[in-house]
Amino acid sequence: MKRSELRENIFKLLFMAQFNSQEEMPEQLRLYFEAAQQGREDVVCGRDPSREEEDYMEAKYSRICEKLPEIDAFLNRISVGWKTSRMNKVDLTILRLAVYEMQYDEEVPTAVAINEAVELAKRFGGEDSTSFVNGILGKAAREQDREQ
Repeated sequence: MKRSELRENIFKLLFMAQFNSQEEMPEQLRLYFEAAQQGREDVVCGRDPSREEEDYMEAKYSRICEKLPEIDAFLNRISVGWKTSRMNKVDLTILRLAVYEMQYDEEVPTAVAINEAVELAKRFGGEDSTSFVNGILGKAAREQDREQ
């Protein structure tokens, strides 16, 4: 499975988490991967993931969830006039994933995280999602450069 497909699946898992309790998510993850094994392309991006790929997606999903308070605090600080509580859930999920990759995942260059987020916004977001996500992440990148 390509990295972009792995990322899209992680995006979908993060999106699901906004509508399920923490206690429900292990079962939701199981159902998601079960759908993948059944070849449900309407649910899962890419081919049937290997056990290793499922483990990777679940682990990254968990690491992002652990960092959500810090990620949301960062987004609230840099997004003037847009608190995370007011953002649409698709854009917020894309931003959370990208900020995690920019700040905590050393394997993903900042430019790649931004480009992949914009692609997710084109595919899943609304009319203004692409420019909104790109603008917030551009500001996040500049802020990150200042902090280093």
